[in-house]
Amino acid sequence: MPFSTTVDHVKHPQVATLGLMALDSANELGKKVDEHLKELYHNQEDSCQNGESSFLIPCSCPRFQNGDAKGIIHQSVRGVDLYLLTDVGNYNCTYKMFGEEVRMSPDDHFADLKRAIQAISGKAYRITVIMPNMYGARQHRRSYRESLDCAVALQELQSMGVSSILTFDAHDPRVQNAVPLMGFDNVMPSYQVLKALLQHVPDIQLDKDSFMVVSPDEGAISRNVYYASVIGVDMGMYYKRRDYSRIVNGRNPIVAHEFLGSDINGKDVLVYDDMIASGDSMLDIAYDLKRRGARRVFAGCTYGLFTEGLDRFHEAVEHGVLSGVLSTNLTYRKPELLAAPWYYEVDVSKYVAYFIASVNHNMSVNSLLDPHQKIKDLIDGHRKGQLEQMNLF
Repeated sequence: MPFSTTVDHVKHPQVATLGLMALDSANELGKKVDEHLKELYHNQEDSCQNGESSFLIPCSCPRFQNGDAKGIIHQSVRGVDLYLLTDVGNYNCTYKMFGEEVRMSPDDHFADLKRAIQAISGKAYRITVIMPNMYGARQHRRSYRESLDCAVALQELQSMGVSSILTFDAHDPRVQNAVPLMGFDNVMPSYQVLKALLQHVPDIQLDKDSFMVVSPDEGAISRNVYYASVIGVDMGMYYKRRDYSRIVNGRNPIVAHEFLGSDINGKDVLVYDDMIASGDSMLDIAYDLKRRGARRVFAGCTYGLFTEGLDRFHEAVEHGVLSGVLSTNLTYRKPELLAAPWYYEVDVSKYVAYFIASVNHNMSVNSLLDPHQKIKDLIDGHRKGQLEQMNLF
């Protein structure tokens, strides 16, 4: 369906000329979002900055040989409703330092974001930061004498004049309490994930007798409760028993996964989490679900990091333990992952474009934050065998 009609534009005019600034870390996603924005605004005159054919505003963060850097914006942004897009998890970005190639860390990407905001120099009408994978999000609470990186980062952005943050599937959305007076939208790509699952697995049956949702741990319950509720199926969960007497790779190692839930024998199962890092937990759960008689196991996450490679996932698929992995394009995906036959890409670029367009027109984003009706229409269409005829974003 179109973004808005002529009448809607009269009721909700643009607050200012729209500009999208995609840092190098989010260059790929930025181009896709820009294409969708051009479709949404194709009937509006002067919607792009300086009458250009693209909403993208070129910027860069060149570095000196000792590692120092600076932010540069290559055109005027005065009075622009500006959206900065960054991927702090993109480890494929590099720079030269003392003649050696250095991979950029989340710290480097966050520093470049602040440099871009500095280069804006307060001239933009409004600054919204789109940071799908929140900087420091995994260090979201203090258990001992520890830093609170994400909370401090949000406060720093607020002090620099950022009016709002858009993130996806925050590791712990309560971190927004650090900036109660700044806009903070935590969006779940639930509709896009289910759409990708139904497109790649058209024979899947979404009913209580054939399908079940399983939460990989207690922290992911809310995500999976939502899936189970809108689909109308049962939900189970795993409880992680950890060894709190020691720390391995920055975390307390998992001793065992205990399953709580009804019988899964003969059912397809979706296990969804905010991220797959090493993949150890997800694979352990997949093997246990198969031992319990699951027909097919589909792993899903918003951020597929795969920090320890793909070999174990290839092995699990070859042994029939794992049938597919869903992940979004909100962060960098290595070419090997994109080429894997078991990987199902979840494209969220159009969702981001709709959010930007809605905010740029001061329109409500409630339907975007909770796409309950769209999911019901999607599932009903699938059950009726009409998915290909539907035209939902």
